[in-house]
Amino acid sequence: MALTERWTSRVLLVDEDDLLLLCGRDPRRSGARWWFTVGGGVEPDENYLQAAVREVWEETELSLPVERLSRVVWTRQAIFSVDGHVFDQYEEYRLARVTADEAGRMNIRTEEARYGHRWWSTPELATTAETVRPKKMASLLPDVLATVGLDRRPVHLGSFNEDADQE
Repeated sequence: MALTERWTSRVLLVDEDDLLLLCGRDPRRSGARWWFTVGGGVEPDENYLQAAVREVWEETELSLPVERLSRVVWTRQAIFSVDGHVFDQYEEYRLARVTADEAGRMNIRTEEARYGHRWWSTPELATTAETVRPKKMASLLPDVLATVGLDRRPVHLGSFNEDADQE
């Protein structure tokens, strides 16, 4: 299979306590299911911030000004396959806090989330047997929440082959 390079902008949408994750599945692999953050591919005519704002709108119908996005908190490189296609994907993650009112008005409409979405607490993330991308989200998230707004460098989470489950 050919390898497709992809650049993505991902958003950690957090309300007062919880993180919104979408559920995806691979139609070619029975039982292949995972939870992932809002976000997606950077289009040729946009930068990572513009892609983040567009993806939040497309996936939640939340109009989020770019100023509400944090600096990049994590980066990651991941190789994975979905529906017979193999991707080599670079990811940038930013945090955006939402109010309870905004969370209540969201209309999750992305095709990837047709399998579900939910708000996850850190303890739920720490104890779930479900696949969550990136892995170790429960241990990574508290530091991001505590240091957002501070002048800190992004943490590179590493390079992973998710199909080999090396993460």
